[in-house]
Order: sequence, then C-alpha cells, then structure tokens
Amino acid sequence: MEAEKRTIAYFHGFGSSGASGTVASLRKLLPECEIIAPDIPLDPVDALPFLRQYCEENNPDLIIGTSMGGMYAQQMFGYRKICVNPAFNMSHASKVLRTGTHKYFNRRKDNQKEYTVTRELIQHFNMMERQQFAGITDFDRKNTYGLFGIHDTQVNTYDLFRKHYPDARRFDGEHRLNESVLTKVVVPLIREIFGKE
Repeated sequence: MEAEKRTIAYFHGFGSSGASGTVASLRKLLPECEIIAPDIPLDPVDALPFLRQYCEENNPDLIIGTSMGGMYAQQMFGYRKICVNPAFNMSHASKVLRTGTHKYFNRRKDNQKEYTVTRELIQHFNMMERQQFAGITDFDRKNTYGLFGIHDTQVNTYDLFRKHYPDARRFDGEHRLNESVLTKVVVPLIREIFGKE
C-alpha cells in the first residue's frame, strides 16, 4: 500500500498568490508531498481567521511561509512551520505596504488583477503585529524554524525571531526564494523536520 503523502501548506508573500513560482518549484522538488497554497486575503482582519480555518480543514504536516506569509505562518500555533524572511513589521518597515493601487505579482483565483493599500489596511497590519507573538507554546518553540537570507534588503527580523524561537538559520540568499535556495536550503530543512518523526 502506498504511503500517504504529507501535506505542506505554502503561504505566499504580500501582493502574490498561491500560484507563485515557489509553489511550482516545491511541487517539482517534493513530488512525494502534496503542496497546497491558498490565496491569502489582503487585510489581516480577514487573512488570519481564513488561514486558521484553512489549516484546520487541511491539517498540514508543515507550513512554509515567505515574507508576509512567514509572518502569518508564525501565528499558526500548534503546527510545524518554516518562516522564510518573515515580515513581522510590515506596517512600518515594508517597502511593499504603500498606499495606492498596485498589480498582483501572480494570478489570483478570483481573477483580481489589482489591490489597493489604504491607511486603514496599514493600521490593521500594525494592530495585528502588536499581538502576533501572543499564544506561543512549548510545541511552537520546538517546531518553528526561521530562515533568513543574508542578502535580504527588504526585511531584517532575525533578532526579533530569536527572541521567541531558538532555531534561526541564515542562508546565502535574498528576500525572494529561487530554485537554488529551495534546493540547497529549504528542501533539506523540510527533510530534516520530517526525519524527526
């Protein structure tokens, strides 16, 4: 009988979607796993409950989040997770959260091509950021991994992550993931985590 596939949920960065190139690369590099990737709602007021319900319904064996997705992944308490260049302080240190209308980087399931950042949206991120580490358990401390690109010019939250979690690793890379980093850094960490079972 064939072993059941492990499920990995991927949370994309701001202005992107579940149809990102990272998802396609993960599916190619990890054919033994099922990679699921939702389109995350723009506003954290909607995104957090949506993602919690998504995880309850799909019960992933692991969550991987990059940038904004890493910030949300960290808040999925009770799940194993990898936070890649997590954007914990988007409301005041992000270059992407600027007021105005912008184009999505990737195709969205609802076919929306653009999104609008308002002051209210930035406020919602700020309010959420203030409480994003409330709720961490011993399980989370042992099962949350941080990956930080040494050439990341957009986000620098290594020290903030280390305040809450012991396993923070630096890698030779930038803010956005590419296939080389996925192959050399992310996939080996996934195999390390699954090897602990």
